[in-house]
Amino acid sequence: MSSLSLAVRDSSTMLRRNLLHARRYPSLTLNLLLTPVMLLLLFVYIFGNTMSAGIGGADRSAYIAYIVPGIVLMTIGSTVIGAAVSVSTDMSEGIIARFRTMAIHRGSVLIGHVIGSVLQSIASVILVGAVAVAIGFRSTGATALEWLAAFALLTLFALALTWIAVGMGMASPNAEAASNNAMPLILLPLISSTFTPIDTMPGWFQPIAEYQPFTPAIETLRGLLLGTEIGHNGWLALAWCLVLAALGYRWSAASFNRDPK
Repeated sequence: MSSLSLAVRDSSTMLRRNLLHARRYPSLTLNLLLTPVMLLLLFVYIFGNTMSAGIGGADRSAYIAYIVPGIVLMTIGSTVIGAAVSVSTDMSEGIIARFRTMAIHRGSVLIGHVIGSVLQSIASVILVGAVAVAIGFRSTGATALEWLAAFALLTLFALALTWIAVGMGMASPNAEAASNNAMPLILLPLISSTFTPIDTMPGWFQPIAEYQPFTPAIETLRGLLLGTEIGHNGWLALAWCLVLAALGYRWSAASFNRDPK
């Protein structure tokens, strides 16, 4: 078999392994999924009318449309924490060390974790999207091409965050530390444009909300689904995804190839 064939075969095996783990132990994914769903319901039904008035809407439906793109991307940030925990667990239990000694493609172990996490992220996005539709979210005039672009953005964003999460898992001594180290992937959406426009924030805080990966991705997704102005946010979101994916890959590969102590 060629090197590419071996890589595909071994990566497929590792992907099946990770999907089986996710199916047998669904509590981690469900717990991580609960956070964005609860925030969506809380902000819509408790603060919805007030927040909608603040952005010029007549009722909470305007705020539902505004908040859903941010919650969807927060769902990805929350779900990929499971990848950090899973990788760290493999490291601490010694299975990664055993894989290093086996005649398998070295990159297949990480690729299996990454693809499995991306698939779980997309499934989580679909579930959260279904909740959003159930409580009144509607896309206004998005074309088939815009829906395709939105799906591509979500997939690329999930891939980038997953590589970062895998690097965090490789660098963490145990699963608890991995979960704690990956918490910024949930906290960053809270200080982005998810819940309120940036220009309504205090002046000193606006750069914190603006110059981070979630805000341009949120504004791009919001523009694709709702027909609002995207501007330069599309290119910024793409750049953030590529940079984070490259950094996460290099970090993960270097940690995986490092000789164990």
